[in-house]
Amino acid sequence: MTVTTSSASRAAEILSRPVALNGLTVPNRIAMAPMTRMFSPGGVPGEDVRSYYARRAAAGVGLIVTEGTYVGHDSAGQSDRVPRFHGEEQLAGWAKVAEDVHAAGGTIVPQLWHIGMVRKQGEAPYPDAPAVGPSGIRVDGTEGTGKAMTRSDLDDVIGAFAEAAAAAERIGFDGVELHGAHGYLLDQFLWERTNRRTDAYGGDAVARANFAAEIVAAVRAAVSPEFPVIFRYSQWKQEAYDARLAETPEELEAILAPLAAAGVDAFHASTRRYWLPEFEDSDLNLAGWTKKLTGRPTITVGSVGLDGDFIRAFAGEGAALGSIDNLLDRMERDEFDMVAVGRALLQDPQWAAKVLGDRTAELKPYDAAALKTLS
Repeated sequence: MTVTTSSASRAAEILSRPVALNGLTVPNRIAMAPMTRMFSPGGVPGEDVRSYYARRAAAGVGLIVTEGTYVGHDSAGQSDRVPRFHGEEQLAGWAKVAEDVHAAGGTIVPQLWHIGMVRKQGEAPYPDAPAVGPSGIRVDGTEGTGKAMTRSDLDDVIGAFAEAAAAAERIGFDGVELHGAHGYLLDQFLWERTNRRTDAYGGDAVARANFAAEIVAAVRAAVSPEFPVIFRYSQWKQEAYDARLAETPEELEAILAPLAAAGVDAFHASTRRYWLPEFEDSDLNLAGWTKKLTGRPTITVGSVGLDGDFIRAFAGEGAALGSIDNLLDRMERDEFDMVAVGRALLQDPQWAAKVLGDRTAELKPYDAAALKTLS
């Protein structure tokens, strides 16, 4: 890794600063990015999941953002091994995860998730549930086997997110993150290619943000005023890596402003490579623009500490170590407030301890085999 001793010391200095997200003080600037692991049979996180998160908190990760967890709506997911954030046994398992992370010195938020039209008919955990979305259109433009959501469907999903957020606060979590990225349900409403509605939830960017804003408002009302609500979004989609919600800062502001007004405390701007500028004539990345446009704290993410993006991991490829000097430069000038680390932290539970403790020479390159275990 091309980090000098002086820059390693600078990393410890810059990343170890506490940061406030509404009423939560995170002890440092390092977050664990949400990564679907599928190690929760029956949707219940067990002892291995508890240890997986607690190890990283004990090694200095300030904020754990859990893997995506399905909200209590039958169409929310398509795997019985992805954890759910509803049900007595599932929530009891999550309560133990939060307890263990706190005991290790970290803070933790669940990522609340509904996959929308990504769902395939007949999949667990509720095989009879249809895929639902704003217009019954998949990210690739096909209609698939899903349906456009009715007013009743909208209300049910809004209620499911609010109930999950209330449960998170009740069982001891420090906040929630709403998954509005990567072509899943909330993102399907935000994106004009999957949202072709002609009612109040479709049309221009402000209208397309209405559904997500109503979810944010319902979540905000279901939890304490100081309880942080984070919103994760992206330009790219799982099946359309070159997709863009907004071509200009003005278009982006039209989408984000209603979400901020509804009660988002921080935005998690998902990119594949954090160092790339988002718009012409500016070096700001997506998180930087988000902070500038909304005034809210932001979390950046995307191949931190590695030299290649995560798409290669799905093809079984690893990634060599990369410099974090550019990241430190951006954080030093407050372009964004936190950095979420994915694959590097998946590979090495001690990543934060090594970076914060001037031990960058001990960092490990990413091996795609790490996806197969909960190390």
